[in-house]
Amino acid sequence: MSSPTHTPPPGASAVLVLADGSVFWGRGVGARGEVVGEVCFNTSITGYQEIMTDPSYAGQMITFTFPHIGNVGTNDEDIEKATPVALGCILRQDITEPSNYRAQKHFNDWLTEHGRIGIAGVDTRRLTKRIRNEGAPNGVICHNPEGTFDIPALIAMANDWPGLEGMDLAKDNSCEAGYEWDETLWTREGGYGALGNAKHHVVAVDYGVKRNILRNLAALDCKVSVVPADTSAEDILAMNPDGVFLSNGPGDPAATGTYAVPTIQKLMDSGKPVFGICLGHQMMALALGAKTQKMDVGHRGANHPVKDTTTGVVEITSQNHGFVVDKDSLPDHVEATHFSLFDGSLAGLRVKDKPIFAVQYHPEASPGPHDSHYLFKRFVGLIEDAKSR
Repeated sequence: MSSPTHTPPPGASAVLVLADGSVFWGRGVGARGEVVGEVCFNTSITGYQEIMTDPSYAGQMITFTFPHIGNVGTNDEDIEKATPVALGCILRQDITEPSNYRAQKHFNDWLTEHGRIGIAGVDTRRLTKRIRNEGAPNGVICHNPEGTFDIPALIAMANDWPGLEGMDLAKDNSCEAGYEWDETLWTREGGYGALGNAKHHVVAVDYGVKRNILRNLAALDCKVSVVPADTSAEDILAMNPDGVFLSNGPGDPAATGTYAVPTIQKLMDSGKPVFGICLGHQMMALALGAKTQKMDVGHRGANHPVKDTTTGVVEITSQNHGFVVDKDSLPDHVEATHFSLFDGSLAGLRVKDKPIFAVQYHPEASPGPHDSHYLFKRFVGLIEDAKSR
């Protein structure tokens, strides 16, 4: 149900309008109203609830290329944050009826409950090709069951939205106060576990952290103290951590880096092991003197091959980023360790003479399913080495 005209076709109760004037008609799902942001696409065939609650999607509306969204329903466990962060979703088919023993709620009801707007019936292949060829556009989803839409006003709204470049979204998606995390990984028999006697203490700087990252750390016997994005290096080091983790998060790393980079530099100078993921990877690179840039088409999906140049092993990874570290800007004392086999972009780095490393992708998301879990073990190994000296 996509059309270049401004006249709604029969049955249209929602519309997606892009800043260039493109109009995609469809059927509204979730909450009513309108929302503006960046339109991106994700190629994953499952995990839509985790994706919608991933803080890295702040400011974005997700086009799901897989048509059967809703097939496992929703539940209270498969979340990365208590409430959805992605602004809305764009679907090819109507939301699929749930068919899973863990399902507690229909995906449409879940969207409505959390005030998230969506549109179904869109030619997502056409939209994905447009994003792939021309870059991620600003857009507006409007859901109005009465079927009346002011298209020129929606186009103007899309054009007026400033875009993600230059936006610091980490503070809005970080915790307001520090807290302790002790939940470990999920099992079918027992659900989420609980940390027993911790062997190590990790401070996680929350730029929009995913819960499953914290679970992976706790599962390796780490007591995890989560602190807000703007916590000073002095306050972090006063907690006497064995290691520091720099989390994923949304927005432009250069914008967040205005306050985060000086802190990260002090943390790296302390000699403590430091591990970064996604936005944490990008801001670590900035703190080391490298540069970041906006990608025309970001990496978002669960089937991205990455090669670890230190081992020669290829991992199937989950990725979600619209910014990337310029691999040619790395200083001499920093080694590139991982590269995307899709486009050759930098996917990992390490400091040659310090226990400091980072990756662009998400090892906790388990698309491999366990291809990248070694990174958490590597971090803990660096902690153990540091403590044994």
